[in-house]
This record gives sequence, structure tokens and C-alpha cells, in this order.
Amino acid sequence: MTAPAKLLIVTADDFGISRGVNRGIAQAHREGILTSTSLMVNRPASVQAADVGRACPALNIGLHLELDAGGARDVPTELDRQLARFTELVGVPPTHADSHHDVHKNPRVLPAVRAWAQRIGVPVRGCSHVRHLSKFYGQWGGETHLEQISVDGLLRLLDAELGPGVTELTCHAGYVDEGLTSSYTVEREAELRTLCDQRVRQALAERCIRLVGFRDLPALLAASPVSEGAA
Repeated sequence: MTAPAKLLIVTADDFGISRGVNRGIAQAHREGILTSTSLMVNRPASVQAADVGRACPALNIGLHLELDAGGARDVPTELDRQLARFTELVGVPPTHADSHHDVHKNPRVLPAVRAWAQRIGVPVRGCSHVRHLSKFYGQWGGETHLEQISVDGLLRLLDAELGPGVTELTCHAGYVDEGLTSSYTVEREAELRTLCDQRVRQALAERCIRLVGFRDLPALLAASPVSEGAA
């Protein structure tokens, strides 16, 4: 009997946060295993990110929402504003939605986000049939841990956590430049090296892990429904 398929979406958050991050995300897609990214529409590099995205037609681009959990009453208006800006920049609707620092998971924000996402027909991270795997991250407790985002670290994570069905692995790949305002810096470039390492693509093939994107979901779910994931 054939084993259930293991399908992997690899999503880079923070598209648009800086030109260096944009460049790294494009490289991780063209040379590595990245299939998806999430665009921050409020940032100065968002226009350039949209240009980069057009040069990578196979890259799935979603909306990386920036929301204020303390202003939950204004969330519906902000969701529509950021969606309109996304469509203006990219020219097509987002393939998915998530949020900066996972603010959309806040109980004061989540109901509005889920209703909005259902209305526009996009999956939201942690609220769909796609399981979310967030442990590919090189900083814990304020300290850098590059071993967690090395090739070996990534493969250990996939071996331990990746099950049948569709899983989204999030990352924060990119190059550090003067436009980046973030405490996550050297880790971004380490992630980029790992995602582009040919040993990773070979290891995925050996493990029968298939790379997919959010645009593939309707056909995948129609062919082989999977149980709903939880974040």
C-alpha cells in the first residue's frame, strides 16, 4: 500500500520589509526550496517586492498582515485596506494570508480575520487544512542558534515533525541591508544558505516529500482530502 503523500509548502515571511530580504527570497525560490512568500504592503520595499514577484511567476504570494491587537475594533477596515493595497501592488489576489508576529491568532483579532478570509476565499495560517510548522527559526530566548537553521537542523525537524498531508514550513530568509529594521539578521542569511543547499532538495526527494504551493491546494484537497490542521 502506498504511503500517504507528504506535501510541503515553504513560505518566507516579511517579503517587502527591505530590498535585501526581497533579493534573498527571490534567490531562495529560484535556487532553493522556497515555494511561497507573504508580502508586507505597508513597507517602503513593498513596491520593489511586487516587481520581484512578477519576475518569479511560480512564486505564490500571500498577504502578511500587520495588525494591532489593541485596536481590534479597527481590524476589519484594516484588513480590507491592506487587501486593496496588495491587489494594487501585485495585480492579483493573495494566495494565502498570515500576519506579522502571528497577531492574527490573538483571540480579539482572529474572528475578524477568519470572517474576512472566508469572504475572499483565502486560507489563513493555522486555520485551514494546512498544518503550520514554525520551528525552523534561529533565535530563542534572545540568543542566536544557527544550528537550528542549518541543513542538519532542517532535516531533523522535517523527520520529526512532517506527517502526511500538507504542511507549511515558515522561514525568514533574506539578506541583511540598511533598510532592515529587525533583530533577526545573521539568522536570515543562514536560513537562505540552508534553503539553497542542494543537499536539502536531494534529502526531500529521498524522503518522498513533494514541494507545493498554496495555488495547488484546491486540486490537492479535491484529490485527497486531509484532516484540518491546527496551529
